[in-house]
Amino acid sequence: MYAAVVLFFFMCLTATTHAGTHQPCHAPNMTGFMSVLSLKGEIKALGVFTYESMGKKLRFRSNDSYPTNTSISLDLLMFFEEGIFYKIDSKNQSCEKKSLQSTLEPLDIPDDATFLFSVHTGTPSIEGEGLKVKVWTGSMPDMKGHYSIAVTTGCLPVSTFYFTESTSFLFSTYDVELEIKDPDLLTVPSICLGLPVEETPEGTVNSFLNEFM
Repeated sequence: MYAAVVLFFFMCLTATTHAGTHQPCHAPNMTGFMSVLSLKGEIKALGVFTYESMGKKLRFRSNDSYPTNTSISLDLLMFFEEGIFYKIDSKNQSCEKKSLQSTLEPLDIPDDATFLFSVHTGTPSIEGEGLKVKVWTGSMPDMKGHYSIAVTTGCLPVSTFYFTESTSFLFSTYDVELEIKDPDLLTVPSICLGLPVEETPEGTVNSFLNEFM
């Protein structure tokens, strides 16, 4: 499986048939499930997410009902546009407020992404047995890596690959609904209000991706 993923990404990086007329689309408001898998075979997290397109806000809460030996328990509230995020621990009533050095989002295509190609997963010849996706890619200078994101024709993210010098991750979404079911999830919890932004150690690149490393 993992060799196939690497091969797919290599195809994305080396494709030369993209057209210059394509412009990155942007994901709509969404609620759904997300999994994070390292290409070493480790399930890093399984959980639910809420995403607001206009404000570029993301809440991700891993589901402790499905623990694995390698999974991480996380509750993250990301404000990508503001460059701030919160690590929330409701059980212990604690919170950390940090700055983002990389605002790359796992659910949205960056404006400077390069379109590679459109492809059908499954088969387009049988109704309901295929899905057309558009593949975009780009670099992550702050993290010395590249990304590749596949979205539907309506710009729903299907999967995002992150490849860095030290590790690689696959983010996948499931059972996505085009609404924000609970807007309160995208507001700062009371336990986080009034906190100062923590100082970022030299050489650290805070990002959504880094929380799974």
